[in-house]
Amino acid sequence: MPEQKQDDALSLTLIEEAILNALVFRERYGLEIMDAIAKASNGERTIGFSSLYPTLKKLEKRGFVTSRWGDEAPEEITGARRRYYKITGSGSEALEKKQRFLEVLRNLRPATGDI
Repeated sequence: MPEQKQDDALSLTLIEEAILNALVFRERYGLEIMDAIAKASNGERTIGFSSLYPTLKKLEKRGFVTSRWGDEAPEEITGARRRYYKITGSGSEALEKKQRFLEVLRNLRPATGDI
C-alpha cells in the first residue's frame, strides 16, 4: 500500500475538512470557526479549543491556511487577541480534491453487478 504524503488532500480528517469549509468564503477567528461548525451541524458536531488550535496549527504547517493577529485591542480581562485564519489556494485545492474523491467513491458501481 503506498504511503500518503503529509500534504495529501485525501488524508484530510473530518474536522480538518469542516474547518477548511468554514473558511471558504471568509476569514474567521477561532470562536467563529467553532460556532460555524456547530451551527452547520445543528449542534451535532462541535469542536473544543483543545482540538481546534492544534488542528489549525497543523493546517497552517501544511500550507492549507494562513493566520494573522487581529487589529482590535486585546480583551480587557484576559489580554487575549483574536487570531484570524484564512484558507489558502492550496487549502482550497485540497478541499476540492477530497470532495471530488468522495463524489467518485459515492458513484462507483460494482464491477460484477452483485450488489
